[in-house]
Amino acid sequence: MLVAFLILLREGLEAALIVGIAAGYLHRTGRSDRVPLVWIGTACAALICLGLGLSLDLLSAEFPQRQQELFESAIGLLAAGMLAGMAFWMRRAAHSMGKNLRGKMEAAAGSSAALIALVFLAVAREGVEAVVFLLALMQQGAGWSVPLGGLLGLAVASAVGVLIAWGGLRLNLGRFFRWTGVVLLFAAAGLAAGALRALHEAGLWNGLQQLAFDLSHILPEDGPVGTVLAGLFGYADRPSLGEVLLYLAFLGVFLPAFLASPQRPAAVAGR
Repeated sequence: MLVAFLILLREGLEAALIVGIAAGYLHRTGRSDRVPLVWIGTACAALICLGLGLSLDLLSAEFPQRQQELFESAIGLLAAGMLAGMAFWMRRAAHSMGKNLRGKMEAAAGSSAALIALVFLAVAREGVEAVVFLLALMQQGAGWSVPLGGLLGLAVASAVGVLIAWGGLRLNLGRFFRWTGVVLLFAAAGLAAGALRALHEAGLWNGLQQLAFDLSHILPEDGPVGTVLAGLFGYADRPSLGEVLLYLAFLGVFLPAFLASPQRPAAVAGR
């Protein structure tokens, strides 16, 4: 639930900032009559992403067991890669997101179709990423806590986006995306390890299956603390050696590079 909340908070905040910047720009440039086009593009993107998520979930339920495990593994690896890429991209782009979007808005504002398409594509990109991430978490058996956490994250992101765009709330985007990026890299490492587990269950990976450690009696994965650690850091109480090595290798590659990447001037949303 916590990872779903954090992912949808980030993705929802990005989408809310895009919508808020677009609507605010049109208001400030005397084009308020074109603001409904922003809502049309946003609604279309939301509906398509919702339909995509439901379709993929229903499709995977029809697969035989082995194909379900393969699908889970593919979605998990895709989500892990996308999470890592999103963390790096947002750290670089946070300082210039508003400036870049306003430039595109100026170019598209004269055409209704172009304006709708611009907002649709920007919001849909965030939505498709969120669909993949949530589907990967749901495939790993978290039940209703994943969609519930996602809805809570989306609600908080929407409220923050409204406060930033119209309420004067100031938010240091560079700092926000940096530290949530660190947490999401741990979550991505957990998704990658879970994907390896699914490959083993599908019969495609049988190496390094020795039990690395067993903390199920001390810190069970389904206990209160274990649930928090599993959600935020991908903790498993009985992982295989391969899962542990992949988890550590993923973090060993991406985390130092993320922390060492050059700092850009921090953007403050709502300024």
